[in-house]
Amino acid sequence: MLKTRAKYTLGQIVKHRKHPFRGVIFDVDPEFSNTEEWYDAIPPESRPIKDQPFYHLLAENDQSFYVAYVSEQNLVLDDTGVPVEHPDIPDLFGEFRNGRYPLEFQMN
Repeated sequence: MLKTRAKYTLGQIVKHRKHPFRGVIFDVDPEFSNTEEWYDAIPPESRPIKDQPFYHLLAENDQSFYVAYVSEQNLVLDDTGVPVEHPDIPDLFGEFRNGRYPLEFQMN
């Protein structure tokens, strides 16, 4: 039985350790759950291990907004207190407060 515990939670703002982007977590996979093609496109010396949480982010950098899929080992908490400006945030989250976004959608 898989016993993975995610370090970060939905609505938290995180940033990538190596690349200049940050984002809001909107989903978490307990282990790698993307395609093998996606994984194989990562240079071998940079490939993260698969048996760790992977996070779906509403991400931003200086040029654009996008969705990112990032391993836990490559994330750190963004404690700047600055909101993320991704245009899809209002679809999932409430107003930014106390350094995070509260979930504000209903599951079926």
